[in-house]
Amino acid sequence: MPPYDPSTFPPFAVTVDLVVLTVRRHALCALVVRRGESPFQGRWALPGGFVRTDEDLAAAAARELVEETGLCAHDPAAPAVGNGAHLEQLATYGEPGRDPRMRVVSVAHLALAPDLPAPRAGGDANSARWAPVGDLLGPGSGFGHGDEQSTPLAFDHARILGDGVERARSKIEYSSLATAFCPPEFTVGELRRVYEAVWGVVLDPRNFHRKVTGTPGFLVPSGGTTTRQGGRPAQLFRAGAATVLNPPMLRPEV
Repeated sequence: MPPYDPSTFPPFAVTVDLVVLTVRRHALCALVVRRGESPFQGRWALPGGFVRTDEDLAAAAARELVEETGLCAHDPAAPAVGNGAHLEQLATYGEPGRDPRMRVVSVAHLALAPDLPAPRAGGDANSARWAPVGDLLGPGSGFGHGDEQSTPLAFDHARILGDGVERARSKIEYSSLATAFCPPEFTVGELRRVYEAVWGVVLDPRNFHRKVTGTPGFLVPSGGTTTRQGGRPAQLFRAGAATVLNPPMLRPEV
């Protein structure tokens, strides 16, 4: 290969940003962290950080997930773990002025996890919390907590979050990804509330039960029942082997 001068190319950095989604109190929520350093110190942002020279993108995203939230990336081929999260690459963002420090290209990742307790802040984030997606992406894309004044998310994170939410809404139509929001064993009612929270709609319980139990490979009876939702015992299921749903679960028009 002929020699070249690296100094002729402008330097830039690569980061990973994480759209971490879960369902809490029947609402789709995203993880946000309060930045402890400049730029945008004190503003809420998506968790993430710079990619190290000795790691690939997937490793960087998994590391940031652990460091800033305490969650582990779940390997779909391995048994589920208690604090595991589905992790996949979302999109790349490289607008020249998106970071005031220097030219920074971000490779965003989408992480999905069941109902989780308050996350653990780390890295340059001095606090972390779950926030309803509707609050983060509402009018003006501003967000405030408690007595805080509503301010936009740092960087271009409102755009990244919006893309991640739409990816999740679309993928649960044709894939079994909705089960990533559920514990290892769940009821059809709990799965229905995941769809309702992610799509922002109310679904007919009987029709939903018929569709999900009639889709080959989607759900597998675990052999148990539960009364954790009150009322009569409900049958427990676990995710089946199917990754693509046929027929798909089409999102209702609203």
